[in-house]
Amino acid sequence: MVLDWIGPADRVQALPPYVFARLDELKARAREQGLDLIDLGMGNPDGATPEPVIEAAAKALRNPANHGYPPFEGTGSFRRTIATWYERRYGVKLDPEGEALPLLGSKEGLTHLALAYLNPGDLVLVPNPAYPAHFRGPLIAGARVHSIMLKPENDWAIDLNSIPEDVAREAKVMYFNYPNNPTGATAPREFFEEVVAFARHYSILLVHDLCYAELAFDGYQPTSLLEIDGAKDIGVEFHTLSKTYNMAGWRVGFVVGNRHVIQGLRTLKTNLDYGIFAALQSAAETALQLPEIYLEKVQKRYSSRRDFLISGLEKLGWTVRKPLATMYLWVPCPPGMGSTDFALTVLQNTGVVVTPGNAFGEGGEGFVRISLIAELERLQTALDRLEEAGIRFDAKLA
Repeated sequence: MVLDWIGPADRVQALPPYVFARLDELKARAREQGLDLIDLGMGNPDGATPEPVIEAAAKALRNPANHGYPPFEGTGSFRRTIATWYERRYGVKLDPEGEALPLLGSKEGLTHLALAYLNPGDLVLVPNPAYPAHFRGPLIAGARVHSIMLKPENDWAIDLNSIPEDVAREAKVMYFNYPNNPTGATAPREFFEEVVAFARHYSILLVHDLCYAELAFDGYQPTSLLEIDGAKDIGVEFHTLSKTYNMAGWRVGFVVGNRHVIQGLRTLKTNLDYGIFAALQSAAETALQLPEIYLEKVQKRYSSRRDFLISGLEKLGWTVRKPLATMYLWVPCPPGMGSTDFALTVLQNTGVVVTPGNAFGEGGEGFVRISLIAELERLQTALDRLEEAGIRFDAKLA
């Protein structure tokens, strides 16, 4: 039955198409045509969840106490584990009773935070390009988004001086993300100090997405926003277990920082969901307590893929910036070719899936994001297909 008398709410109709849903459609069509896809599109980690985490989940599943509704604020044990992990990783002390909140993945929390704190018409600062939840959440809440355009000549760093004075004074919230998705850019500690001073001066809530901090290479150690003096007064920070621990489908993340902001988000969530299945929270505790050797293996895996793929792309004419963190390469399109057209050309001619940069905002036009989510042998096959199809940076592609 077609309900032609009712349509989605304006807030839904106003959203731009979600590129990953569109990519799924294109991938399904390509598979129907018999293409062997090498999917380097979504940031969906390959490989198994660590065995100790799986064992902890299995044990927790057998405990009848875990099968009821979990506490809205998450289990006390998981919150304490988050606080311990943050102090070990960043030297940041957190009160697990009010400064940590488990989430159904960081995407859920980032979007719901916008609903909890933004009224229609409020102004939000968001870098462009950005992880889509950073601007889609505010759009769903009816807020106005001021894009802080990131530029390759500035290494995709936020230029706070580019924000007009009147915009800064009106802004209520600022989302940002370093190490950065999609560009792979990183920011020095000095930047975090500057952004905290900026937010305190203009009374802006800072929302930092630290989901890629553990995927750092070559001795680089990312900065937590909460390491900066005064940051907890005006900010919160989001994290996820999806990337580091191959737990994307488990939907486990958390937010830490200002207790009043976290309480507001918790209040909203009590009206929308019942939180994470307690057995998964128990398994997540095990993940956060894994020895450092596990993290070192993960970092080595992604850094070797990074170096391998950059080397292969260089042979095809590309110059690709080597990221110090994340699981992505941010690759320029051939001259004169848009990111959507280039991604479709690559898919149709090679079966290799990459994400067009404009999916992350207009500031991503002219680039594609390649996820490092395949073993070296498969990455070599992708490179071979690009070469066989004549897809080079300096090639004229139809």
